[in-house]
Amino acid sequence: MSYEKWFAFANKTRLLTLLAILAAALAAGPWYGEVQAEGGAASQPKPLSKPDGEVSIVIDPQAHRLTVFVDGVPRKAYPVAIGKRKTPTPIGDFTVANKHINWGSGFGTRWIGLSVPWGVYGIHGTNRPGSIGTNASHGCIRMLNRHVEELYPWVKIGTKVTIYGHALRGLKEEPRWLVKGHTGLDVQLVQNRLKAAGYFDGTCNGIFGPATDRAVRAYERSQGLLADGIVDRTVYEALGLIE
Repeated sequence: MSYEKWFAFANKTRLLTLLAILAAALAAGPWYGEVQAEGGAASQPKPLSKPDGEVSIVIDPQAHRLTVFVDGVPRKAYPVAIGKRKTPTPIGDFTVANKHINWGSGFGTRWIGLSVPWGVYGIHGTNRPGSIGTNASHGCIRMLNRHVEELYPWVKIGTKVTIYGHALRGLKEEPRWLVKGHTGLDVQLVQNRLKAAGYFDGTCNGIFGPATDRAVRAYERSQGLLADGIVDRTVYEALGLIE
């Protein structure tokens, strides 16, 4: 599947999910709702008991929203802060890897760690409540402390967490050029393509290390390109990730 087709599919999936969230908001009554408008004053709903059923989480960075699903049905949404452009929030399907109370300074009152293979990322509280609704973090998902305290007992190790996004930034932006030391889903996509082509035999973990560097240079030589280890537009096109 070309990236443009994948992009269209991802947008369609995101739209369907948002429509499902809206439908649930109309049907579920006081259980569901935005607890704080972006930049506005927070409301004070009653604390909710732990929901029955299988909990999962979907995070929409563009909307600065974290939605809790129970048995596949959206039940409650919270405003969040996400990563800055230079330190973006990872995208993809992850699980809860660890949980801690008062984990450390700057992480608020609760930490919910995610199974991101290329770094330490999590959902946590904040001592900067004014940042909620903005792109302000180093990649983690920030919540108001009282919100993450409500969410904390609902999730367990292994709870599914999906973060929407586009690995190569989208149709209107050029994908970032990759070099050794970079991490992210875009690196993982390149690793997967190199592995399928027989140039990379390491783990597709989203970390651009020495093995990935060697694979990129070998692939560039095979394509008659400058073997500089830089994944630029020409390499993306050769790998079939963009057109």
